[in-house]
Amino acid sequence: PFLIGVQAHGYVGDPRDTLRVVRQVGFPWVKQQVLWSMHEPEPGRYDWGILEGFLIVSELENVKVVLSVVTAPEWSRQEGGIHGPPDRPEDLARFLQALIRRHRGRIHAIEVWNEQNLKREWQTSRGLRPEDYVELLRVAYTTIKAEDPEIMVISGALSPTGIDDGMNAVDDFRYLQGMVQAGFLNYADCVGVHHNGYNIGPDVLAEEAPLLPEARTARFRGPFDNPHHSWSFKSTLWGYREIIGGAKPLCVTEFGWASAEEYGITPPGFEFALDNSLEEQSRWIIEGFERMRSWGFVRMAILWNLDFGPKGFGPERDDNVLYSILDTRGVPRPAFSALQAYLAGLRPGDR
Repeated sequence: PFLIGVQAHGYVGDPRDTLRVVRQVGFPWVKQQVLWSMHEPEPGRYDWGILEGFLIVSELENVKVVLSVVTAPEWSRQEGGIHGPPDRPEDLARFLQALIRRHRGRIHAIEVWNEQNLKREWQTSRGLRPEDYVELLRVAYTTIKAEDPEIMVISGALSPTGIDDGMNAVDDFRYLQGMVQAGFLNYADCVGVHHNGYNIGPDVLAEEAPLLPEARTARFRGPFDNPHHSWSFKSTLWGYREIIGGAKPLCVTEFGWASAEEYGITPPGFEFALDNSLEEQSRWIIEGFERMRSWGFVRMAILWNLDFGPKGFGPERDDNVLYSILDTRGVPRPAFSALQAYLAGLRPGDR
């Protein structure tokens, strides 16, 4: 089956309200990012807080859960800060073991880390080394499967990026090749992928973008003046498939399109959202789901995002607001009702 879900901001507000909206749209899966640094402030002392409520309500609402585990606690890192891996992968393993034992049966998939090809997510004196990530994944995978073999393990999705200086970022295709060489396919059921679609739709290959009519009128020029796979949803997904040789399916744990139509403002660097109407956002999201379903090599697709509109910090400084299917007042944007109709029309085996 093709698994469909949405990422919610479950740490803000009442989990019952959040999960009610997930069900209202019709999503059978929800993704929640888990801040390890928050839940294990000291070694062996766990504070499950709002995550516990979120998982209990998910079970009651019959929504399956994928957790993305990120941010190592400062105590686990000699150089301090939380935006990087633990010095000892075994510390993450112990946390995952405690997480699964506490919430047995409520967790259906775990994504191990997030965008580890970027310095902002993987700050360590050793730099951005795929083999270091694969060692963390290996230890996590072994622990998760020992605790609950039914949990699907997803490798941390990389960030599509045109920056490849080896210090701030490594090109995701090159990093993924390094992960393959380090043997990561032995330690994942599914290959994590991210792609947030800029100002071209899900059918457009990177090299086709300059030929589009909107290439003449778009305010944001990246995909049209400087073709690169990272601008293109389709080029990125097909590129990943080629690199892993079809050995494992893809799990697209974050994808979506941003629109700033009703706001007329974006944070710096997200001006592409001014090119996208709310109608385009809605249409491209549905087309994105449909393409992934028809391509046959994507097992899971998680939309970014449900509710950062009302829960974020405003369109002028929070790019997450622009991807939300609820606006800043919590009112559904056009994509909301389009998704309701789309999901209602799918056969149970297709979701």
